[in-house]
Amino acid sequence: MRLMISRFIAILLLAIPGVAATYGFLAMKNEIFRYFSDFGNDQITPAFGWLRFIVGAFLFLAGIAFIGGWIFFRDRKRNYVSSRFKPKRPRPPRSGSTS
Repeated sequence: MRLMISRFIAILLLAIPGVAATYGFLAMKNEIFRYFSDFGNDQITPAFGWLRFIVGAFLFLAGIAFIGGWIFFRDRKRNYVSSRFKPKRPRPPRSGSTS
């Protein structure tokens, strides 16, 4: 039962940033669409909703960064990444130093 609960929590840890990234993308898309669609209406002056767009961009980037970091560190732990992304091991000190 404990394993099932921990896996459910892990799924939620990935699903919540995924939903936030999706909402952010949709908010940005809707704001751009609303701005360009207002050009056809002569009764109003089109104004871009910067606040909603910036909040959407933040949610999108934060969600993508969290999921990308999660995948990167999981792959690093399982040794799936390239050698340049592996943790650096300290070199052993040289014997016979000339100090």
